[in-house]
Amino acid sequence: MKFTKSIATGLFVASLFAVAGCASTPTKEGTGEYVDDSVLTTKVKASIFNEPTLKSTEINVETFKGVVQLSGFVANPESVAKAGEIARGVKGVKSVKNDIRIK
Repeated sequence: MKFTKSIATGLFVASLFAVAGCASTPTKEGTGEYVDDSVLTTKVKASIFNEPTLKSTEINVETFKGVVQLSGFVANPESVAKAGEIARGVKGVKSVKNDIRIK
């Protein structure tokens, strides 16, 4: 009985350390946030790809804690605005930092 309690206590403590290791910090994402950001990045990239007026290969998308950052080079100011508009329209995006430049 005492041995079982010791094992249970040990497993509980180990699980606390494991969960604490997955927690996020201001500069580093937790495991769940990383997965969420990967999904957002994929959704934004797909939305930009499906827009015929944009060249998706020239636009880079990165996401950190729900904030999408767009970068790259496009042909005109309308494309910069359109890419930002598309990114803001994706569900789950908190904000968009549009660093796209015109060629």
